[in-house]
Amino acid sequence: MSDKFYLTTTLPYINADPHMGHALEFVYADIISRYHRLIGNDVFFNTGTDEHGIKVYRKACEAGELPMKYADKYSKRFKEMLKILNVSEHAFIRTTDESHIRAAQEMWKRCFDNGFIEKKLYKGKYCVGCELEKTDSELDHGKCSIHQNLELEIIAEENYFFKFSEFGDKLLDFYKDNPEFVVPNSRFNEIKKFVERGLKDFSISRLKEKMPWGVEVPGDSDHIMYVWFDALTGYISTLGWPEDNKKFKEFWGTLEKPNAIQIAGKDNLRQQSAMWQAMLMAAGLPTSKQIFIHGFITSGGVKMSKSLGNVIDPIEIAREFGADALRYYLAREISSFEDGDFTKERFVEAYNANLANGLGNLVARIMKMAEEHLDRCPQISDNTIPQDFFDALDKYEIQKASDMIWKRIGELDLRIQEDQPFKLVKTDKDKAVKIINELVSELYTIGRMLNPIMPEANEKIKKAIKENKMPETLFPRID
Repeated sequence: MSDKFYLTTTLPYINADPHMGHALEFVYADIISRYHRLIGNDVFFNTGTDEHGIKVYRKACEAGELPMKYADKYSKRFKEMLKILNVSEHAFIRTTDESHIRAAQEMWKRCFDNGFIEKKLYKGKYCVGCELEKTDSELDHGKCSIHQNLELEIIAEENYFFKFSEFGDKLLDFYKDNPEFVVPNSRFNEIKKFVERGLKDFSISRLKEKMPWGVEVPGDSDHIMYVWFDALTGYISTLGWPEDNKKFKEFWGTLEKPNAIQIAGKDNLRQQSAMWQAMLMAAGLPTSKQIFIHGFITSGGVKMSKSLGNVIDPIEIAREFGADALRYYLAREISSFEDGDFTKERFVEAYNANLANGLGNLVARIMKMAEEHLDRCPQISDNTIPQDFFDALDKYEIQKASDMIWKRIGELDLRIQEDQPFKLVKTDKDKAVKIINELVSELYTIGRMLNPIMPEANEKIKKAIKENKMPETLFPRID
């Protein structure tokens, strides 16, 4: 019987077009999902779009569009990106879905009924970019450290608050009982220190007259839910919660045995590993099982920005060079846990060296020899992938797993150079055929290892071996 496996990305905010950071998270999540399907698990892979809040409302107004029309347009762009990146079967939740709105209101009711929501005066410095209140200690020269281009807004109004301050000890006990809750450990230490400094209640509503685009607060039509409270519930509304309790328990888990894995960027650490977990506790629901935090993508060592002219569109890259080429770069050339750099020059260099001259050339050499000298390719077991490859992916060490594949590619290239079966066939055909069979078997294993990371290459290699035929060039060299 297969195990149930649940994984969700964050839900990208639709105030702008998809960018390389979104591509990184989608590809990472797809690699993990494909890996779990490869080992036989029943996978529920969730992603979607976060569509409410002041940023979306203002962008729609600037465009002269109704917020829903604006949301439809941008949500569609993210769906298209998932297809272009060859992301495998997944659920796609939109926070404007009626089923999600009902779930968000039910989450509110449970937290409210359990005594963790209260109404009081809100006054604070608010970053629209983060959709978060900022304390003075979090500011850099009076501005948000992440959104230096935005002025902080001073908000003073009566709002509903989530009693986050009551969850400090609960969260610290939870972290102690779950020592691998956040990966990598450096991020786990970061969130523990944040909680240890003391938690403040945070506002979870806005007056409807000032911000009409969002989920209405149950029992108070004058207020709209704060966008984070609404959007985080998307991780469980996608499962049909609260109506489909069976599916929820199977995939999200139970209080005794949580099952949900989340992936998020480092700027989401607080929301995912503290705020959301406290909300789940407040509602009497199971916490997440584990959260994998990845870094940012820079370009030339600095944050991508339209004003700097260093923005690289992942959709354009995937369309020009293929989804597998972009997936390769994100998986192997970017650190799994820290910031990584992406420039067109570095991409082309890596493509030529490791795809055109590396993997592509190896497949061509081996399958040319097989086509010429084997009657048929050998029968090969699917159980030849090394355990340490699975172990790396189980720990979200995607770069390490990718390096293992290219290590084998290098070893296979070296063996061809040393044994030279293409020459040996003239003097000792039996020995040459034996070597070619072994090369094909090893190539099959490499193809299988590529399954989660570069699924198109995996399929082309399997097809070539099945047909005992050299395929068309996998990765044409870029001049």
